Order: sequence, then structure tokens, then C-alpha cells
Amino acid sequence: MRVATTLSVVVLGAAGIGHAVVSGLDTGIARVDPFKDMKNRPTAGDGMNVLLVGTDGRDRISEAERRKYQLGGAPCHCTDTIMIVHISEDRNRASIVSLPRDSYAEAPTHTDQNSGEKHHTHPVKLNAAYAEGGPNLTVRTVEHMTKVKIDHYLEVDFTSFMKTVDVLGGVEICTADRLKDSYTGLDLKAGKHQLNGGEALQYVRSRHIDGAADLGRMQRQQRFMAAVIAKATSSGVLLNPVKFRDVTQTVLGSVRADKTFGSDEMLDLGRAMRNFTPASSEFTSVPIGKMGFAVPNIGSTIKWDPKKSKKLFDALREDKPLVPYPVRKPKALAVAVAPQQIRVQVENGTKTSGLGKKVDKALRWTGFRTTGAPVPADKPGAQRTVVAYDPRWDRSAKSLATALPGCQLKAVKGQGSLLKVIAGADYKGVTRVQAEDPYQGEFGVTTGDQVVCG
Repeated sequence: MRVATTLSVVVLGAAGIGHAVVSGLDTGIARVDPFKDMKNRPTAGDGMNVLLVGTDGRDRISEAERRKYQLGGAPCHCTDTIMIVHISEDRNRASIVSLPRDSYAEAPTHTDQNSGEKHHTHPVKLNAAYAEGGPNLTVRTVEHMTKVKIDHYLEVDFTSFMKTVDVLGGVEICTADRLKDSYTGLDLKAGKHQLNGGEALQYVRSRHIDGAADLGRMQRQQRFMAAVIAKATSSGVLLNPVKFRDVTQTVLGSVRADKTFGSDEMLDLGRAMRNFTPASSEFTSVPIGKMGFAVPNIGSTIKWDPKKSKKLFDALREDKPLVPYPVRKPKALAVAVAPQQIRVQVENGTKTSGLGKKVDKALRWTGFRTTGAPVPADKPGAQRTVVAYDPRWDRSAKSLATALPGCQLKAVKGQGSLLKVIAGADYKGVTRVQAEDPYQGEFGVTTGDQVVCG
């Protein structure tokens, strides 16, 4: 995610900026050689593929900031975040694919950079490739898994992430539900927030908000990346040489990149992507086949779906959009849980004939999984519509309640996953809602314009 921010700012920032401003900025980049002695690499496709790696690096953050943003503990010197960013050949589209750090992987034969021992191909979690063999083994492992040839490598740590957000003047994030994580200190109420660098770091690091863990964190990282692109393209950074210089100097001071990524590459990309907007970006995560895939001596891993993931990476290699055509949905209120994931039993709490069928049909039209067989309530005469739910499904209940303005929420322990709507005399209709992350297509893609505020 930190590296993704770098790409958003550096690549977009070069648009409209003269070569004199960009030249020389790349001298501050620490260089690595992730492609050294690599053989039998995948065949190059159209477009450009950048492997973005976010590392820990908390040892470079001041003690005061570490306490404020709960960055305690020793740095792990591992990859927190791994993404493939594909820039289309015509430079009109960016496709960002998140690779879970706990993905089951097979590291090719290599010499361990810590022990000096030679290891033959063996199973690892994906982020362990960096710990054992640095950027080189990380690129080799990703190419082996995806069959996508990596053209450039970028690596950013916590420090540059925080400074980049601050020099941009903060980034705006919206959430339909409260986000609270005691591990990172994140505590955002539902609504719109302007996050500074430290708060943004808490947002993209949090993975104890709900049961989605790392997968939920990846979605928030993608949402944040879209917000960064929106800020960079609307704040004047692209057209103001002084702002652009300040941003790039801040970012590049702690970036590591391959030897071929320099001023000319930044300028060429920037010029080509002059009209880039959040709508030009599409985000997804590699399709998952099995969560909690146990591997001896490694633990629980995430196993990719072999058929779906191959199809996804084939699309990248062939420079195809992950969403073949734009899908425009009617305007709707954002909710934390998609209606398609919520099962509902409708009960008619009034003496009005046919009200139960009317409510069931309206909810089903909005996307909720109703039973299609409404029943009379035990006690007719209800004046107010009620959503009865098991407390374990409170997020689903709040999403359903949003579609029924003015309804009352009633917790019923042990009710289970099936929510109940007891239609009352105050029923006025159903409001259209959609998931906060409105995924599209077979790869579950979200475009940047769908997830930024507004």
C-alpha cells in the first residue's frame, strides 16, 4: 500500500511537469537489483507491470510517533503488502491486484540471505520470500506463481508513507460503519474523515476490525489508494512544479527501486497518464480457493483458486481490462454488508392484507435474499417496523435497517443468521443500498470512482 501511494504520486505527478523538475529526483532512490541472474522468466506481455512492496520499517519512526500510532514491537523486516500494478499499453488504465501476504507459495531454489544456506524449492508464505531472499526472491516467487513478467520493482516503508500523506495535505476517507481496531488504535466513526499520515497508517494497517482480517485490510488499502489518486489529481499537485517537487522528494527519500526506474520513466508515464482519474483505476485481490490451508512447519496459509487466478493473470498479461465494460449502478446508500449476503424473513405485523408480500418484493428487488414466503407476525397491530437480529450479525442488521428508514433494531440472542423484518404501519418503502465496496465482474473488481468519498 505504501508503495502504491508512491506510484500514484510519482507517476501521476510527472504529468505536465518539465524534465528539469523531474531530472535528478531519482538520485535519492536507493537501488536494488531484483532481477539479478534471473532465468526462464515469463514472456513479456503488453503494458507495464510493477511489483509494489510495502515493508515495515518502524525502526525509522520517532519514539513519540510510535507511541501515538501504536507502532510498538520490533520491525519484522518483511513485506506487509504486495501488489501488482499493471499499467495498460495505452496508459489509460491501471489494474491493481493485491496478493495476500499469507498466500501459500513455493519459493524457488535460493541462498538464504540470513543463514547463507542453500534452499531448494519449498513451501512458504508469500511474505517469507522477502525475509529469506529480499527483493530478488520476492520477484522470482511472484513470477513463478502468476506467470506475469515484472518490469519494475518499488519498495516503500512506513516512514515515507506517513510523510507522503502529510505533504499531500491529508487524504479523505469515507466509511459506512464505525472502524475500530485496538491493535492499531484506529477509531473512526461512520462518515467522512480527513486522515493525516499517522492516521492513514493506522487505517491501512488495521486487520482486527472484523472477521475479514487481512482480506478486509486489503480492501481498505485499495480504497485508500483510490483516495490518494483522487487527491493527487484534484489538488493541483500535477500542475504545480513546487508541490510536485516537495511530494516526490519526500517520497523518494525512502524508496527502493530497481536500477531502470528513473526520471525518464517517471516523466514518460506522467505525460502518457495526464488524464488519469480514479475512474481509470480498477482494484481486486487474487481469487481465493481456500482459507486456512494448513502446511506443516508453516501454519495456516491462503490457497489461491487455480482456475480463477490463472484467468486473472492471463488478463493482465494480455493487457485486458478486468471489468470488460463499465457497470453503472443506480445511486444508493453505502452499507457495510452487501444486500446479496443478507438473508431475510419478512413478517406482516399489521392487519393490512398483502403488506408482507409487498415488503418482501421490495427488499428482494433491492438485492436482499428474502425467503419469498412472508408470514403473519405472532402479534398483529405493530405500529413501527422492526428488524430483529442475532447480535452476532449486527453489521448485517445495520445494513438492512439502512434500507428501512425509521425502523427499530431489536437484538434477539440465538436467532441465527436469518434476519427478520416485522413490517409495521409506518412502512413507507425500501431505500436502495449497496455494499461500501461494490464489487463487479468475475474478479470482484472495484473501480476507484466507486469507492472515493461522494
